[in-house]
Amino acid sequence: MKTVLVYGDSNSWGAEPQPERGVGGRFAPDVRWPGVLQKALGDGVQVIAEGLNGRTTCVDDPVEGHHKNGARFLQVAIETHMPLDLVIIKLGTNDLKARLSMQAGDIADGAGRLADIVLGSATGPQGRAPRVLLVVPAPISKLGWLKEMFDGGTEKSRKLAGEFARAAAARDVALFDAGSVITSSEVDGIHLDAEAHRILGEALADRVRSLLAD
Repeated sequence: MKTVLVYGDSNSWGAEPQPERGVGGRFAPDVRWPGVLQKALGDGVQVIAEGLNGRTTCVDDPVEGHHKNGARFLQVAIETHMPLDLVIIKLGTNDLKARLSMQAGDIADGAGRLADIVLGSATGPQGRAPRVLLVVPAPISKLGWLKEMFDGGTEKSRKLAGEFARAAAARDVALFDAGSVITSSEVDGIHLDAEAHRILGEALADRVRSLLAD
């Protein structure tokens, strides 16, 4: 049995696109992209989804709290679920919030810092480090009520793919650009609709199979 940990934010948790603040639910487990990935990979692989709304790569959110900082909790997560064959890191969208003042390169470096935590651990089989797959978040789409919160984030989000490629290459870890197969929902510009979850989960399945086979 191979084990894959998904470490992400609300789009891995399964938040539905929100037409206004406080209005929105959560997709069923089999609709969320980690669930779609699990179904595609079959019984020989266990996919563990560790998604948290508002999670950043490595920044304390002054409004939502320090527990949203992905770097603070990652070591706990990988030790909790070890041994892990692969850790998929899909973070960066929340770092685009205006109040966090992060540039695209900073966000990619934050994701790289998370990769370093995994690569420096002994949470894989036989005490080795798990493999890492960095997933570039899909660019921000048309923003509605979130426009002020993510002011300036749309342009930055379009630069993430190139910056993540740099961070991944520096660490020789795998990379997948979610924006190459999906777009964010136009309902709120940030979250994924059910169809995007399906497409992303199925698209990642082939990449994950190849990483687990190496």
